[in-house]
Order: sequence, then structure tokens, then C-alpha cells
Amino acid sequence: MLHSADMAGLKIEEVTLREIRLPLVNFFETSFGRVYERRVLLLELRTEASTGWGECVADDAPRYSYETVDTAWAILKRFVVPTILGCTIEDPDELSKMLKSIRGHSMAKACVESAFWDAQAKSLGVPLWQFLGGTRSKIPCGVSIGIQDSPEELLRKIEKELRSGYQRIKIKIKPGWDTEIVREVRRRFPKIPLMVDANSAYTAADFDRLRELDQFDLMMIEQPLAHDDVFLHGKLQDQIQTPICLDESIRHSADALQAIELEACRIINIKMGRLGGHAEARRTHDLCQSHQIPVWCGGMLETGIGRAHNVALSTLQNFTLPGDVTASHRYFRRDTIRPSVEVTADGHIIPSDEAGIGYEPDIDWIRENMDQYEVFTAD
Repeated sequence: MLHSADMAGLKIEEVTLREIRLPLVNFFETSFGRVYERRVLLLELRTEASTGWGECVADDAPRYSYETVDTAWAILKRFVVPTILGCTIEDPDELSKMLKSIRGHSMAKACVESAFWDAQAKSLGVPLWQFLGGTRSKIPCGVSIGIQDSPEELLRKIEKELRSGYQRIKIKIKPGWDTEIVREVRRRFPKIPLMVDANSAYTAADFDRLRELDQFDLMMIEQPLAHDDVFLHGKLQDQIQTPICLDESIRHSADALQAIELEACRIINIKMGRLGGHAEARRTHDLCQSHQIPVWCGGMLETGIGRAHNVALSTLQNFTLPGDVTASHRYFRRDTIRPSVEVTADGHIIPSDEAGIGYEPDIDWIRENMDQYEVFTAD
């Protein structure tokens, strides 16, 4: 990470919001339901020196989070953009502090904050991952596989991803699609690094059922209980051997500290969008590292712009577990960037040495697929 003395202030002259709609290559199902396409909010931030890009990871419906594409657009338009437009900002941490008066809406704030990180890295001529303080020259990749129509289809997908070189498999579970499904996966693939993600599908009444998962030598169970719970996760972790990983419950570094102090988890999933941007994601990373809690980067079906930010974040030292940062073609036939994100044969992504996020937004194609856009210019 460069020191403030190395950075010059950038005046935010223009912000453009664009919404596009992209079909997924395959449907993706979690305990929340099944999706076939992504509504994506992209943000372009222009300064006098450079232009940065961010992506809002909010979904079309308030399932994973109360935020949606529509709420994020409204919050950006009415509150976030007016707060920063025309301001000269010295460094991204300053921008993050400017937005603290807007309570919640982390995904909306992360969208603009990440774009400023990109713009400032470009103005300095350095890759974003180095600007963030990353040290990893390659990052290990895992995949997340949604609930399928049959166990056989799930097994075929796992086999395909393993052939592609991915180093860890995550499968989604929910009541009725859990113990027996994991048993089938372990029967076919007894040695692979395997984790499960419940997306808050269980309650305290399910402790016995969750305890059954201990027999399958899982890396972790991700967010089995309520999205806003820490206390009951601590009770569950005390009763099972498998490490619990918290995702939705960790909204900022203070939540992470509470979870660690209550021994509610042994692993934390860091999503830049959920935490409000790179600054808070890095603070959470540093906190976990100081407490010897490993972290990894979760995915939100991002297009290449959001994926590039995840690649940069994953180069920080304590991202020791394979994340959900995968190749573009797994989700979209054509991505929002050029070139697309690729994974090596041995399951790694190599961070780009180009300035900023390291990829060029395919602006002509983005414009062709816009459902709506709005431009805000400083006076």
C-alpha cells in the first residue's frame, strides 16, 4: 500500500450509473431460490486524471441482503453521489469516511468506493492489487456450485470443475438437500477439499442435523444460521467439529471482532460489497489476521468488473483459502471486460500488472446492453 505522501488528491468530476441485464450460462440455485440472469449496476467514476469502475453486487430481490439493484441506484443517486461529486479526495480511505453518515447500504457505497480505488491506482500507474497492499502473485481458486435438479447432475458438475483445475468445491445446501447429498459427493470424491454453504437456511432446531455433517471431513460450513446472528453460531460451533465460516453476519470489522471473541466461527468470508468497500474489507482482513482467523473471498455472481476487484482483494496475505473468484466463462458467455478473467490449468488466477483493476471495460458492448443509465456531473 502506498503512503498518503505518494498520492495526489483527485477531484471527482462525473459519475455514470448503468444497468445491464446478462443471462447466466447455467441457472444458479441457493436456499433463496433459483436465478437465470443478473441485473447488474455498473458505476463509472471520472476524475481529471483517470477513470475508475465499480460494480454493485446487490441482487434483483432482497434475499441475500435487504439491498437490491433498485435500492442501490436510489441511494447512489440521492445520497452517495451528491456527497462526493465535485470533491477532491486524497485517498480512498477518506472517501470511505465521507460515506459513514449514510447508514447501511454497504453494496451501494462499495460500488463507488471501489471505483475510486481503481481511479487512484490508475492515476499512480500501479495495479490495484499492489495499491491495496497485496503480496500474492497468484491466487488459488475454488468454485461454488448451486443446488441441482438431481444428485447425478451435481456430481457431473463437480467432476467437470475438478478437470478444469479448481482447488476447492463448495456446494449449496438446504433442508432436504444436505446430509445425503454430501454423502453422495464424498462417496464419489472422498479426498477433494469440500465445503458447504447454507445461506442461513437452518435454525437452532437443526443442530443435530448439522452435527451429522461432521462425518464428511468438510473444510467448513458457511453461514448455517440466521443472516444477522452471531450468538447461536457460537453455540453451534461449540457442539460441532467442522469449522463454521460466517458470511452474511459479518457486515463490518466490528462484527468480525464480536464473532471472534464469541468463538462463533473459525473462518470468515470477506466480500468487498457486503463490507462497504475495499477499505473496510482490508480492515476486516487485518483484524482476522491478527487473531489467526483465515479468510477467503466469496463471490456474488459478479461480472468481470466486480471479479477484477475480487482478484485484487484476494492478493492480501491472509486470504489463505481458495475463494469463489473464478473464470468469467463459468457464468457469462460474454463479460463486461477485455480480456476476460481466466484460470490457469492448476487452478490459479494471475493478477494483472496493468494499472488499476487490470482489465478494460468493454464500453461499447456495455452500452449496447444498457437497460438504463444516468450521468451526474460536478458544477
